[in-house]
Amino acid sequence: MKKKLSIKLIVIMLSPIIFIANIITKRYPKFIENYYSTSANKGIRQLLSLITSIFPTSLAEFLIPSLFLILIVGFIFLLVKIKKGGFSEQVINLSTYVSVLYVLFMVLWGFNYNRLSFDKIAGLEITRSSKQELYDLCESLIDRANTLRGKVEENSQGVMTVSGGYKDVFKRAQKGYDKAAKLYPELGGKYGPPKKILVSKKMSYTGITGIYIPYTGEANVNINITDYMLPNTAAHEMAHQRGFAREDEANYIAYIACTMHPDADFQYSGVMLAIVYSMNALADVDRDMYKQLLKSYTPGVRRDINNDIEFWQKYKGKVEEVANKVNNTYLKSNGQQDGVQSYGRMVDLLLAEYKKEK
Repeated sequence: MKKKLSIKLIVIMLSPIIFIANIITKRYPKFIENYYSTSANKGIRQLLSLITSIFPTSLAEFLIPSLFLILIVGFIFLLVKIKKGGFSEQVINLSTYVSVLYVLFMVLWGFNYNRLSFDKIAGLEITRSSKQELYDLCESLIDRANTLRGKVEENSQGVMTVSGGYKDVFKRAQKGYDKAAKLYPELGGKYGPPKKILVSKKMSYTGITGIYIPYTGEANVNINITDYMLPNTAAHEMAHQRGFAREDEANYIAYIACTMHPDADFQYSGVMLAIVYSMNALADVDRDMYKQLLKSYTPGVRRDINNDIEFWQKYKGKVEEVANKVNNTYLKSNGQQDGVQSYGRMVDLLLAEYKKEK
């Protein structure tokens, strides 16, 4: 009994040690990049991903509810023990369980929040940009989308479609990363393909389009979304799989992986993702400029955007509000806050790339 108690206490003590290590390593991103993200942790992520890829369905979809249920049951037992005795023992058991989850999260993936920012990795210089520069970026992206729109398939309603569905998207998604890895080796590696979320329709009520679970190394995608968003969503979750934890950077990496993809539907999806963020930023700073550019959409691009808006209107409600609050709390707890960036990190990365290419 004493041996078991000692082991539990050691496990519990690991949490504050890891927590302090997390705070300290935020100041040393190059160390994390060299000795965690691109070395030890990369090997762990790839191995875990390849093992779980043996299973056709998402293990995370079953694991997460199970872990949460165990936590709830643990709290119930804790309340029962207040009256029946054994309270301190149950506190230790519950603390051990939570500590294991936290330590595993950090070891398997969590320290990636402290790695070098992608602008440093990509050699991009983020500086403040004017409204005109943002306008020019949006105009350039719209020109690209208008051209690519003519190369993709559409359904009877005139909306962009992927004839092979999500399975075809998942099968081809790796091609973009293979090409991107030649420019950015940090995006390379062997990982399992994206997996569909079985409860995708229910997940749509939360507004969540995908989720990466470090415990299984799986890139899970909500397949109940519009086809033009499927490729960039898969690429986004694959960016997390490759150790890029920040949401905004995962968006930019998804844009890169899609636009470097050999197939037009992926390229279009990547450019459209960039347009959504850039045009929203422009709308916030200058509504007239935004409205002016809206007129330059081709009918096909406009149909795709309107179809996506109409699709998500069906799922708006309290569930989405709660999910957003929970997600925002999680992101803030992991330090995902922009510094001097003026339009948000995703748009600032796009602007930095645009100015560098010019």
